[in-house]
Amino acid sequence: MLITCKPVKGACVKYSVLSSLRHRGKVLQIDAEREIVTLLGGNGDVIGNLSWDVVIDQVLAHRKGVVQNEVRAEPRISLIFTVRYTTPEGQQFESRAGGIGGGGLFIESHSPLPIGTKLAMEFSLPQNPEQWLPAKGTIAWVCPKADQYTFSPGMGVRFTEVEPRVRDQIHEVMKAIQVTSQAA
Repeated sequence: MLITCKPVKGACVKYSVLSSLRHRGKVLQIDAEREIVTLLGGNGDVIGNLSWDVVIDQVLAHRKGVVQNEVRAEPRISLIFTVRYTTPEGQQFESRAGGIGGGGLFIESHSPLPIGTKLAMEFSLPQNPEQWLPAKGTIAWVCPKADQYTFSPGMGVRFTEVEPRVRDQIHEVMKAIQVTSQAA
């Protein structure tokens, strides 16, 4: 069933999920202007949303015959550390991050910012909490509620600018943690 939703500028359409038994009653909202797909629960609450970039990556991954839960250029690890970030409007936040990789990080937030928001960030890794590492990124996806993939609500940030020395430090931490977990 096709339902048009209140368009911001005439670019939003909703599709009810009817044939999928696992997801019947949910709604896919397509916002062509913002290039975002949003999944709504049966009562209209936002379950999560993805940028078209992420959706396209998923389609291409399945087309190649590789079934993956996530499409990433680089691996990531679960790791708790502090991140400070600033929006283009100058709003400053400090939060906990729940994962990192060479391609980005996950910031825990009960009020995630919109997909596409550009952030200037600095974060301190547990191995050297006094050192703040700079990076810039863009919010690639949000999870407004905890789910089976993310234990906390928040936002996935894809790095757009990160110095090679910072990326090297991220990779060193990842290797150290992977070696430690394999030894256990």
